[in-house]
Amino acid sequence: MSHLSLTRTRIKFCGLTRAEDIDLAVSLGVDALGFVMWPNSKRGLSIEQLASLSARVPAFVTRVGLFVDQPAEFIERCLPYLDMLQFHGNETPEECQRYSLPWMKALRMHEEIDLVHETERYGLAQALLLDAYRPGVPGGTGETFDWSRIPAKLAKPVILAGGLTADNIADAVRQVGPYAVDVSGGIEASYGCKDANKMASFVRHVALANAR
Repeated sequence: MSHLSLTRTRIKFCGLTRAEDIDLAVSLGVDALGFVMWPNSKRGLSIEQLASLSARVPAFVTRVGLFVDQPAEFIERCLPYLDMLQFHGNETPEECQRYSLPWMKALRMHEEIDLVHETERYGLAQALLLDAYRPGVPGGTGETFDWSRIPAKLAKPVILAGGLTADNIADAVRQVGPYAVDVSGGIEASYGCKDANKMASFVRHVALANAR
């Protein structure tokens, strides 16, 4: 289990592109909504789309912007529509913390990674998001990784990502005990278009795992 004593695993839905998916996620009680601002993603948004979608998000639901080694000027233009930043590239700690919003760092679980060292390196992050590793792909692989590689205790909250679905999320919550879980492809009908039944089922299975 992680170092945090939890009564509830937080949930982040990522890669949202449609108003109706945002509305459903909010009604399901999802804690955070992720907006992909990397143009090379099939779920990528323009700043204009971000502004429109983020306006639908009520108080106490965190709006997270996902970036991959992008210019500071572009990120600055996105800040008014976000509550938190998520960095998926090779950003240094200094690059991550230059903005006015809290942030998390995504780490891809390649074989050589030292999570204890990375936790110290990104010491000002609000959390670490752990994702599967595929060469050349910064995230959204739809693949899981060996969860036993996560140390039992890290000095930062762990957000578990990578290939999560309603079918495996209960096992993930029980085995890892993460602060939060992050899902994108596992709740989709197609890229950027979420499936209402998959969304509801994912939330339900997280709740069932917490209850056990």
